[in-house]
Amino acid sequence: MTTLFLCTGNSCRSQMIEGLARARWGENHRFYSAGVEAHGLNSKAVRVMAEIGIDISSHESKVVDTLSDIDFDLVITVCGHAHESCPAYLRDGNIIHRGFPDPAKAEGSEDEVMAAFRSVRDELKVFVDDELGKLLHM
Repeated sequence: MTTLFLCTGNSCRSQMIEGLARARWGENHRFYSAGVEAHGLNSKAVRVMAEIGIDISSHESKVVDTLSDIDFDLVITVCGHAHESCPAYLRDGNIIHRGFPDPAKAEGSEDEVMAAFRSVRDELKVFVDDELGKLLHM
């Protein structure tokens, strides 16, 4: 099965969930992430993923149109903007929306911002371990 995780800027949520999915289910499935726009890989996302032993530092932020030659079996939008802006050619597949907070919008001290990134990472991990596993094995 080939799965795309789609968000607005492909900088945090979609990058983290791609890393989590590859680590958990990557032996038997292919995972990609992209954005409606490309905002660059967020260094805080890289840091919180490294904390749990997943290296996403080589990931690149990309727009979904660069993956238009791939037939995705499943598209998971991880934010409302991406769900609303999902390109028409992806709508032929199975699209599921699971919104997660954008940690890049977190405010406060460095510790508070990092806590927001960790919280979203942990929510994404629960989704990958529980719901994604069911979707991949339907």
